[in-house]
Amino acid sequence: MSDLQRAFAKAKLSSYPATMPPVPFQESEEDEEMDHFNTELPADDDSSSASSASSASSTGTIIPSQNHNLFARPQGSPNKRTMDQIPWTTYFERELFLESVTESSTIIHHAYLTSPVGNAPLFVTHHGAGSSGLSFAVMTAEIRKRLPTAGILSLDARGHGATTITPQPEIMDLSLETLSTDLISVLNKANLQMGWEQMPLLVLIGHSLGGAVVTDVAKSGKLGNSVLGYAVLDVVEGSAIDALQSMQTYLSTRPAGFPSLESGIEWHIRSRTIRNSISARTSVPALLKHDPTLRSSRCWTWQTDLAATQPFWEGWFIGLSKKFLEARGGKLLLLAGTDRLDKELIIGQMQGKYALQVFPEAGHFVHEDLPEKTAMVIVDFYKRNDRSALVLPPKVSDLLRAGKRV
Repeated sequence: MSDLQRAFAKAKLSSYPATMPPVPFQESEEDEEMDHFNTELPADDDSSSASSASSASSTGTIIPSQNHNLFARPQGSPNKRTMDQIPWTTYFERELFLESVTESSTIIHHAYLTSPVGNAPLFVTHHGAGSSGLSFAVMTAEIRKRLPTAGILSLDARGHGATTITPQPEIMDLSLETLSTDLISVLNKANLQMGWEQMPLLVLIGHSLGGAVVTDVAKSGKLGNSVLGYAVLDVVEGSAIDALQSMQTYLSTRPAGFPSLESGIEWHIRSRTIRNSISARTSVPALLKHDPTLRSSRCWTWQTDLAATQPFWEGWFIGLSKKFLEARGGKLLLLAGTDRLDKELIIGQMQGKYALQVFPEAGHFVHEDLPEKTAMVIVDFYKRNDRSALVLPPKVSDLLRAGKRV
């Protein structure tokens, strides 16, 4: 027994009342007790609660009583909490309903808008077939984190999202020419409705089919010098046409409907169609519509009948690579894999005709899977093509007129 232990024991004994007979201190007995110390844990019964409380107060450890279920599972379904829809108001200032009347029909284009401030650019997005304007919501929010004054206009193409046509045509015209005309019309009508003095500087962004549309619009030159550049996300002519052969097989394997909106969101995440849950919770609700006439297990069906768009598939992509390389303005091609490049684009890349960015970890919906990285690339693309930041040297004639020597 150490000297410290002996001193502690003697001090303890001296503090007893005088009426108590002192207990003789025997070092040999103490050593014997230490040798036979019981190392087993005490049984968890009510009789030990007093000593446990005393121990808790002396060491600072809190021992909960048995009726506190600290490790109980949280109530409610976790999927129910995590698959809730995120509203469009989280990302945009307002929604626009832009009416166009023709001899045979009236179309009301629906678009989401956040207006640009001052001379800031307007990023215009066009989604792919079967998608909607909300597919760009999370990515454009990341753009505005880096360019807070930038504007965003994200439209729903005809036959998609909340865009409506009356009377409803038997066959929806989704030809490339019609979709390009629609995009130009939406921009002009938005400019008029918002009272902008002139069309803002535009950065056109299109995914899949949308990439073909923005390229066609840029090539047409109908928006004049307003177009700073255009970005095409995960679509090139060769691989797109090859993929069309298996499109019907893909459509036959996906569910015809879902029992709830949440289950539709969950399917997109589990199937890795969209690999970002925040983006899926934002964009998927616009892809589905509720049909109360169907049985409950399939009452949420697809907003767009992709199989019915088959007559237009090849027309979307034929000649895309040539137009992409020839249109005026800065060019950005963002892919999920280099294997998607065709010969014409490989040659163009070697000649430095466009910027190329590859995200091999993303799926086809690259802007939804990696919204932050995609936004960073697009903001950098804009800055490199921003004419307002370009400072030209003075002309020689102006210097001579001012009497300066050159």
